[in-house]
Amino acid sequence: MKRLLILLVVLVLPFAGIAQKLRIAVAANAQFVAKVLADEFKKQNGIEAELIVSSSGKLTTQIEQGAPFDVFLSADMKYPEELYSKKLSTDKPKVYAYGTLVMWAQKGIKLTGGVKALTSPAIRKIAIANAALAPYGEAAEQAMERSNLLSALKPKLVYGESIAQVNQYLLTGAADVAFTAKSIVLDPAQKSNQNWVEVNSKLYQPIAQGVVLLKSSSGASLVQAKNFYAFLFSTRAKQIFKAYGYR
Repeated sequence: MKRLLILLVVLVLPFAGIAQKLRIAVAANAQFVAKVLADEFKKQNGIEAELIVSSSGKLTTQIEQGAPFDVFLSADMKYPEELYSKKLSTDKPKVYAYGTLVMWAQKGIKLTGGVKALTSPAIRKIAIANAALAPYGEAAEQAMERSNLLSALKPKLVYGESIAQVNQYLLTGAADVAFTAKSIVLDPAQKSNQNWVEVNSKLYQPIAQGVVLLKSSSGASLVQAKNFYAFLFSTRAKQIFKAYGYR
């Protein structure tokens, strides 16, 4: 009997550990800050969080198709509200931060003058996230539209499905300039290239980023998902968001 109990404990413990590993769906703009948040949460609670990074639109589709995520950090409020309307989240979405759009350029490229600088012949390719999937791509299009430059700049635009792909276009030299999130350029890993400027916030709608707890979460994971959700609104989390350029 004693051996049987020991065997059961050995078999159950690995699955208990798996159940407590959170799966956090994260919009690409927040991938670096989410890593810092996840590390801090683990330090405080001992719970590891796996980050699944993509565009908000693609993650929403995956959730609607049954992806087993516990929490969704979107780049806007639209997608979380869509999930709530379809009864896929436990409650209405809540804003966890406001994002900032920036233009990030190769070294030597001048960004003086803001969006108008993109008309320079020296800038041949501009990376932008797909506005249909990524809120930062939508904000970038709004900025060009309100500057009366979208039509003129269209031949230069190179689209990525998310901010992560857009950043790769810039980092690999496939684009001269990229519309990205301030949180990306403030990540310590990007300190070698600090040639960026904020886009005038009057040129795009405020980027309110929402979070929801998902109904696909259950058991021990749901308990820890609730703890992670609460942590996002803690004083420590707010300090981390601020350090990455969020408001």
